Amino acid sequence: MIELSLPQLAAHVAQLNATEPGPSALAEHVLTTGNGHALADRATRPRALALDCARHVLLRGDPDALDPADLAPLAHRYIDAPAPFLPVLGAAFDHVVPRERLVYVRQQATTPPRPPRTVTIRPLTSSDAPALVVLPADSAWIHASWGGPSGLGRSGHAWGAFGQGRLLALACTYFRGAAYEDIAVLARPGRRHQRLALHCVLALSRDIATRGRGVSWTCSRHDRPSRLLAWTAGFRLVHEYVHYASGAAVAGGDRLPDGCRGPARAG
Repeated sequence: MIELSLPQLAAHVAQLNATEPGPSALAEHVLTTGNGHALADRATRPRALALDCARHVLLRGDPDALDPADLAPLAHRYIDAPAPFLPVLGAAFDHVVPRERLVYVRQQATTPPRPPRTVTIRPLTSSDAPALVVLPADSAWIHASWGGPSGLGRSGHAWGAFGQGRLLALACTYFRGAAYEDIAVLARPGRRHQRLALHCVLALSRDIATRGRGVSWTCSRHDRPSRLLAWTAGFRLVHEYVHYASGAAVAGGDRLPDGCRGPARAG
């Protein structure tokens, strides 16, 4: 596959149905923020498109336009693709693991109790990048879709709960679409911090509403804390789908023997 420029992507983004809530917002996010990559089988009238940002991929079009080797850049990703792509995905990677996902949309207003006096809920700015840098390594995903801590800090699309100079909880737009902004939430361990995350989600949701967009929240079916927090914040389930965790690319697109492939189980 070849990489498309942003002007080239703009001509084809309508093929990706980017107005739906949930992961389809990734397409507009790549186009409008420049974070991520757009790949296609060819530059003119592409038959297959892949949008890649923060290790999440939208793959759309005609799977017959692709050879397994074409998908090598999509190794170690979470790939949202229609079922007809499964044969070429299965041939391209040493394992492809299906994972069930839920899409929620905010439909009900919620008023949380006041936050503790020692905590401030406010938008993040570029000066908050150091607070994002010191997050644990396994939390770095929260700013990946904005190109890193500085990108998220200056994006104008994140709210945080700050106490005693520390970032305790955070909610941000993860993928900014034309019709919906799909959000992500991070909180330090503990019930108190989960309550602070609720404040951040509600503040961010109000912000998104003023921009004239809907608010969606996508999470794993097995992520009970996220599902509970989404429900408490007024989000309701609207869609279920499956994306696929890809493994390493198979050299030359030759499928490995079954004994060398990873398990195909829901995550």
